[in-house]
Amino acid sequence: MRTAAIARKTNETDIKITLNLDGVGDAKSSTGVGFFDHMIAALAKFARFNIELDCKGDLQVDEHHTVEDCGIALGEAIAQALSDKRGITRTAHAYVPMDEALAFCALDISGRGMLAFVGSLPREMIGGMNAQLAQEFFRALASKAGITLHMSVTGKNAHHMVEALFKAAGLALGNATALDPRISGIVPSTKGVL
Repeated sequence: MRTAAIARKTNETDIKITLNLDGVGDAKSSTGVGFFDHMIAALAKFARFNIELDCKGDLQVDEHHTVEDCGIALGEAIAQALSDKRGITRTAHAYVPMDEALAFCALDISGRGMLAFVGSLPREMIGGMNAQLAQEFFRALASKAGITLHMSVTGKNAHHMVEALFKAAGLALGNATALDPRISGIVPSTKGVL
């Protein structure tokens, strides 16, 4: 089973997350930020990951710590569930349109975590979440999971744009973490390690 359980507690957040990479896309997310919970559900559905996420954050300050720290915890869970990465496809990309918005995600589970992001969101807030926090979530996830992550988005509706980003990331993550029977038991790297 390619699963993980992470508990992460700081002065700003208390997070518990379980992850099954070989799931069916079920998500139970309780962060206190409704739009963000909706995005976790979209990512899980498109990746076909099962995710249970519970976060008690300092929302009296704002939603930044909650969203970013959930990215950290999910990144740690992905790294834990992948273990030595034997047999994974490793790279993937996806385009997702959502009405007028179009999002692109390309990633490499390389061990070198970073985010390159292109796009400008036309509205600051979506529900109770600052739209710019989507980038912070993906930066934290990429860093902790060891993923080189490239994302871009165009559109006019910030809700559509961010949701398309989460769905594109889900599709690419699901495909990159999938086991490839042609390389069963082999780390997909010329170095022999990721």
